[in-house]
Amino acid sequence: MLRAGSYSICDDCVGRVQTQTAVLCRLCGEALDMEGVRFAGQFPAEGLLCAPCRLAPPEFERAVAYAAYEDELREMVHLLKYERVRGVARPLGKMLALSVETLEGAAGSDLMAVAVPLFPTKERQRGYNQSVLVAEEALRELKKSRSGWRLRASHGVLRRVRDTQSQFSLTPQGRRRNLRGAFAVEKAAMVAGREVLLVDDIYTTGSTARECARVLRRAGASKVWVATVARAQVEMVALWGASRTARANVASWDAG
Repeated sequence: MLRAGSYSICDDCVGRVQTQTAVLCRLCGEALDMEGVRFAGQFPAEGLLCAPCRLAPPEFERAVAYAAYEDELREMVHLLKYERVRGVARPLGKMLALSVETLEGAAGSDLMAVAVPLFPTKERQRGYNQSVLVAEEALRELKKSRSGWRLRASHGVLRRVRDTQSQFSLTPQGRRRNLRGAFAVEKAAMVAGREVLLVDDIYTTGSTARECARVLRRAGASKVWVATVARAQVEMVALWGASRTARANVASWDAG
C-alpha cells in the first residue's frame, strides 16, 4: 500500500475517519465528560470551557480539529510524518479544510495561514514540514469551496529558532518550559493587525499552539485561530503515558 496510488491508502480507510461527536471545550476543543459539562454550565458567560482554559485562557481565539487522533487517522498522520508518504497530505488536507470551515463567521474573511514550523535541521532530515503540506492542500480546497474567503499562506512568518526535545515524554509543565523561546516572528510588520490561522497536524496538549499564539500576539497579530487535522484527547494522552510506563517496566524486567 505504501506504493499504491496517489494517496497510498484506500477510500474505505479514509471514509472511516469521522468527525468528533463529543461535547468540546469552546476554546481548545478538549472533550468534556459529563462532570465537566455540568461544572462548565455554572459559567454561562464563558460557555463550556475545560479546566485548563478556565484557569489559564490561551492567547488564541479557538482551536478546531477534524477528528480524534486515533485508529486510521493516527496511521495516516504517521505515514506522512515518519514514512515520507507525501500523498497522504491530500486527504488530510481535505479534512483540515472541513475543520477550518467551522470557523467561518467567527474568524475574519482575510486570514494569514501559518503552519507551525519545524527546526531547520529536523525539516531537512524529514525532507519537508508535514504541516505545510497539509495546509497547502487545505488552502486549495478552501479556494474552491469558499471563493469569498481570502486565505493566504505566509508560512515563513513564524520560525522555530531553537531545537527542542521531543514533547512526547514530557509533562504539561515540561512541555511549556521546553517550548519557551522556541519560536520567533520573522517580520512583525507582516503580522501586525492581521488575523492569523495557525495550522498543525495534531493538537496534543496545546503547548505548541499556546506558545505560537503567544509569540504571534506579541508581534501584533489581532487574533490567532488554530486548526489541526487531529485532536488528541486527554484520555488518549493518559493511555500513552501508561503505555510508556508499561514498556519501561518490561524493558527493566528483560534487562534483569
